Amino acid sequence: MKKLRFLIWLMALIVGTASLSAQQSYTLKGTVEDSAGELLTGASVVVKGTSEGVATDIDGNFAIKVKNGNVIAVSYIGCKNYEFTVNGQNDVRIVLQENSEMLEEVVVVGYGTMRKKDLTGAVSQINPDKLADQNPGTVQNLLRGTAGLDVGISNDAKGGGSLQLRGQNSVYTGGNHNSPLIILDGMDFYGELSEINPADIAQIDVLKDASAAAVYGARAASGVIIVTTKKGKLGKPTINFGVNLGISTKAKKREVWSAGDYMRFREDYLKAGTLGYDAESGTYGYYHGGGYSDMPGYYDHWDNIGKYGISMEQWLGYDANTADMSPLEIYAHRLGMDVNDDTYAAFLRGESYDWVNDCFRTAFNQDYNASISGATENVNYYLSFGYLNNEGVVKGDQYKAFRANMKINAKVTNWLEIGGNVNFQDRTDDSQTADFSAAQKNNPFAPKYNEDGTLRQYPMSMSSKRGYSYDWDKQWQELEKGYQVLNTIFNAKVTLPYGLTYQFNISPRYQYHQDRWFLSADKPDASRASRGVNRKWAKNFDWSLNNIITWDYEIAKVHHFVVTLVQEAEERKYWSDGIEARNILPTDALGFHNTENATKVDSKFYTKDTHQSADALMGRLFYSYDDRYMLTASIRRDGYSAFGLNNPHATFPSLALAWNFTKEKFWQWKWMDSGKLRASWGKNGNRSLEDEYLALANLGSGTGATMGYLNAKGEVLTDMKYLSYDRLANPNLQWEKTEALNFGLDFAFLNYRISGSIDYYDKKTHDMIMGKRLPGFSGFGSITTNLGEVSNRGIELTINSDNIITDKFVWNTSFTFSYNKNRINHLYYESEDILDADGNVIGKKEMDDTGNGWFIGQPIGEIWDYKVTGIWRTDEYEEAAKYGQRPGDPKVANTYTADDKVNADGSVTPVYNDKDKVFLGVRNAPFFLSMRNQFTLWQNLDIAFSLYSKFGHKRQSGDYLNGINGTSEFSHGFNSFVREYWTPENQSDTYGRWEAKGPDGKNPGRIFNAGFVRLDNISVGYTLPQNITKRFQIEKLRFSASVNNVAVWAFDWPYNDPENDNFTRRTFNFGVQLTL
Repeated sequence: MKKLRFLIWLMALIVGTASLSAQQSYTLKGTVEDSAGELLTGASVVVKGTSEGVATDIDGNFAIKVKNGNVIAVSYIGCKNYEFTVNGQNDVRIVLQENSEMLEEVVVVGYGTMRKKDLTGAVSQINPDKLADQNPGTVQNLLRGTAGLDVGISNDAKGGGSLQLRGQNSVYTGGNHNSPLIILDGMDFYGELSEINPADIAQIDVLKDASAAAVYGARAASGVIIVTTKKGKLGKPTINFGVNLGISTKAKKREVWSAGDYMRFREDYLKAGTLGYDAESGTYGYYHGGGYSDMPGYYDHWDNIGKYGISMEQWLGYDANTADMSPLEIYAHRLGMDVNDDTYAAFLRGESYDWVNDCFRTAFNQDYNASISGATENVNYYLSFGYLNNEGVVKGDQYKAFRANMKINAKVTNWLEIGGNVNFQDRTDDSQTADFSAAQKNNPFAPKYNEDGTLRQYPMSMSSKRGYSYDWDKQWQELEKGYQVLNTIFNAKVTLPYGLTYQFNISPRYQYHQDRWFLSADKPDASRASRGVNRKWAKNFDWSLNNIITWDYEIAKVHHFVVTLVQEAEERKYWSDGIEARNILPTDALGFHNTENATKVDSKFYTKDTHQSADALMGRLFYSYDDRYMLTASIRRDGYSAFGLNNPHATFPSLALAWNFTKEKFWQWKWMDSGKLRASWGKNGNRSLEDEYLALANLGSGTGATMGYLNAKGEVLTDMKYLSYDRLANPNLQWEKTEALNFGLDFAFLNYRISGSIDYYDKKTHDMIMGKRLPGFSGFGSITTNLGEVSNRGIELTINSDNIITDKFVWNTSFTFSYNKNRINHLYYESEDILDADGNVIGKKEMDDTGNGWFIGQPIGEIWDYKVTGIWRTDEYEEAAKYGQRPGDPKVANTYTADDKVNADGSVTPVYNDKDKVFLGVRNAPFFLSMRNQFTLWQNLDIAFSLYSKFGHKRQSGDYLNGINGTSEFSHGFNSFVREYWTPENQSDTYGRWEAKGPDGKNPGRIFNAGFVRLDNISVGYTLPQNITKRFQIEKLRFSASVNNVAVWAFDWPYNDPENDNFTRRTFNFGVQLTL
């Protein structure tokens, strides 16, 4: 019995000891190496679900505190992650296998996908999830920073911006002609990018070179942007909620004179009219000219007259009939303040108003998103809903949008899959934005309100009717404007034997637009005939479909073939009607709900209906040998109804080759993980036109109201509406074509810690859509035809690096650089003579188009003008006089002197004409770079910043002449922009005097370096540890904060924001993302 008791006690002791051991921690040691046996430095070893983690040392060793049952996660860049469960082991040896997922990543290339390692063309990929913390808000903000893609900047509530890839292909710009084609989930997207919710996007692929884009043929000359939306993932359903709130303020903006500086500005402006040369003293200065030599200090404030050596009595005595006026009244009178009675009175009372802030505001932005997604082996689904409510920083600027998306794919049988993607948007575009340009010109002493507190119609002067008030103006108007869009995609896929698949896709799209506007006839100072109602509606119905047969087959695991055959068709229809109802009688009290009481003679009615169609056939072959040698060839035949009857179709071929040289046996550089050379050639077309009937003659209403007609009896009928034939048909109008070469290198080093690509491209666009001049006797000024050639050459560099990787700190950098050289090679193929100094013909050259600013051998947007070399100084008074100028005026280079006028006394008067003009720089930035750095601390805190720069371009401005009274704005007492100006005391060599004048009536703009650097975004994101969130059944809870448009530094541009020469906005965001 004692033995039995002893055995029971011994067993309990063993079990208790084991239990105690299971709860105690110990130090787990080990090494980490790759499949080649190389010890890995900096591999991350982490206890999952905790903040416990270490990094391997230089010999691949690690030591970490663990408990039995812990799950250990080991990771290293370029290797597959490895996990194991602690079970008392020690001195473990962990071998990480090479991670080929980077190369196996799927890239959408048009009518299918490819592994990244199989790419033969130039393609960039964007992952929106990596940018989520900065609350991008628009698709354009996701694309910003892509090498070769120029994304414009927007300052309104909707946001967005223009897109241009690898330069401007054509001088024709109508119909977004130089913008990339947008593809949404494999189908043509006819809408605007605001319809796509960035929260729904899984990835974006940008096809840059001709071979990658050639499968889209006639629409891909300017590149292709493929947007792929999210889908569900296997496992339990995922529910996401996201809230992003933001506050926007105006950032970079050119200011106007404040009330405190406004009078000094008027002083200096008026004093500039007294500048002259004093022969006695030999000086050039104030009150020496303009009839003021006997009135020094006339325009100065009485506190400053001591420097002129005059008394207060002398200063007051300059004007007659001022005995009853105070010094302040005399001062204001001399500076012209009394030109506006109400402003004058407010100034004397010491009252002022900030009219800039009256039109700007601190705007509030709201972005709410919710989604549910999931997948089983047979069904994949993703449903989302979003509500966006953004205010612009300018009063009245408002944008609202409801966006919903439903994406479902189902595997009906083992050979049939069907799917649908339905996207709906209801957006309002009914902003009644304040005219801040007019408001900021109000005199800073102009009152906004009457004495009784009511709004003033004309703040500066009711009697002279000067000034602008947004709040007064908007009370007389109403606006309802918006769009409802239903964009759908339906598809079916049949899997056949021998690697064959057949897929059918169709994408109907419906859009309705309404625009209802009312301006009350009760608004003072206008006739009823100009007031009333505008009502317009428009409807679009578009559809496109394609049939795709794909053969994907491997032979002996070495030869890989993918053959894709496509048939496409599309049709687009548009209908619109509009009425401008005016002089609504007896009253317009019903607003835009009543048009039938309008007076017809004062009203207008109009319609516009369009119809276009297209078709295409495409074949593509991809072949890969042992993942080393790759070939892609395609040919596409396109037809489009907008081109001439003789040329509705065109053919677009492409060919691309790639060599993965690191797969060769002779390659021994272990530090280079991947290297692939690419070369491609292809031809694409461009069918984006402003008018789908451009090739046809146009019969429209005449430019006049009526004209006389003869009836069958020969009698003259008058007051007849008539039609006008205003465009000449061209049945030979054909496709504009772009042919391009691309050479590229994809690379990865140091276990994929550094990766990227470099590309060189050379593309030429010919047969551009242009207007050819016609002789006057033809009755037409021009005919639309195919002419000219433009080339774009450039390089692009993308580098992604993992700079530091430890268990508690990770630093990643992405960098892009691009350069594009644009050149006009040909225009109209018309020649002109080249003459020597004596007028003899010494050759011929192709004629430029100076009217449009297009020059052979120069970029589109080249500035051609007189060159400003400086500003005349006071000691150059006599020399300036030879040019009919005076100190403070601009010096303009007289580069061609052969035609200068020789006077009778032997002196020479310079003559300025086109021969003196020179090329001064290009308006479009040829250089672009961007950089983004992200830092991850303790695995759940992310800090990132991004910046970009555009440089190498110029901007021309005539503001340096300081001419502000061309429309009598100064004389009428308006405000003006703060600016630098030349004075005898501060003789600037950049800015002229007030109302400076160029020689011979020529007033050229000055050239400024328009380059800049913008700190685009700073963001912080924090994810709560799962050991906290799991307690509340929350999978993930993340908080984020960001600032967009943090700062901008201009190289030289002195006025508004250097990127858009306008104001910009800065936005502070706060976001919460919840995943269940």
